[in-house]
Amino acid sequence: MRIDSLGRTIAGPSAARSAAKGAGAFALADASGAETARQAAPLRQAPSLDSLLALQAFQEDEPRERRRRAMARGRGLLDVLDGLKLALIEGRDDPAALRALAAQLGAARSDTGEAGLDETLAAIELRAQVELAKRGA
Repeated sequence: MRIDSLGRTIAGPSAARSAAKGAGAFALADASGAETARQAAPLRQAPSLDSLLALQAFQEDEPRERRRRAMARGRGLLDVLDGLKLALIEGRDDPAALRALAAQLGAARSDTGEAGLDETLAAIELRAQVELAKRGA
């Protein structure tokens, strides 16, 4: 069999012979043949919940993952602090932002292992704690 430049398939003599040989070779398996095939094929089990949790815990210990989580925490705190600043400029109080700030500060923070990033996050958290203390929250 070959394909010409127009994309047509041209059957050669060997393709015709193999088609003629296998013409009557297809037959449905009976019930015993299907059972044998089912027994011969090993079943694949889905991973257990314990193994998935262990894999997740292993991946979370990666330095990149810790750094990503720490940066997301810092950005979230800065966003809430910006919202408080805008509310202060507009002369209004924003209790929802204060609650969000307190909730974010209440979440545990793990060290990233990068001194500069850890110092920056500590400074952001300190500023957030000062804002909460000033507003008596």
